[in-house]
Amino acid sequence: MPRGLKQSSSVVSIGFSATETAANTFTQSSVDLNLSPLDREVFVVLAVNIDADFPDALAGTNTTVRGGLTTTSQTAMPLLSDANCLSRLAQSIRAQGFADSGVGFTSQALETPPSTLEYIGIIATNDFFIQVQGSNNLGIKGVSGKMYGYRAVADATIYAALVQSEVLSA
Repeated sequence: MPRGLKQSSSVVSIGFSATETAANTFTQSSVDLNLSPLDREVFVVLAVNIDADFPDALAGTNTTVRGGLTTTSQTAMPLLSDANCLSRLAQSIRAQGFADSGVGFTSQALETPPSTLEYIGIIATNDFFIQVQGSNNLGIKGVSGKMYGYRAVADATIYAALVQSEVLSA
């Protein structure tokens, strides 16, 4: 348990999903955690499991589907190195220059953190955000998954620092 926080719920899983509004278009959805700012409530993230639809297998064309989960709203697909990105996934099929449908590749953040980590992130504002974007696909694509964690109450100093850090990293 992080210092300055008192766990106020058991571990819960929160499902999420996002679907492109049109093929190959950056799309974002939000999930409301219903945190109480008056009670200085935060959500301690223990793990994230994110899955994406498969990219289309098109002869001679590279295709991808990328997804992300962040603590703040985004205008483009986040990188895992961004301070507010908790998880990211990229699935691709490399077929450019080939007569067949190519070879598939997947890269993503750890679905479950190493046992030495107490948590992978803290969400201090009310929402978290899911992003999806395909590239060179014929149809719309989506991502879905689960985030695991618990509610906690922060002392006033820690809460103020967490909210400010999250808002400034947007």
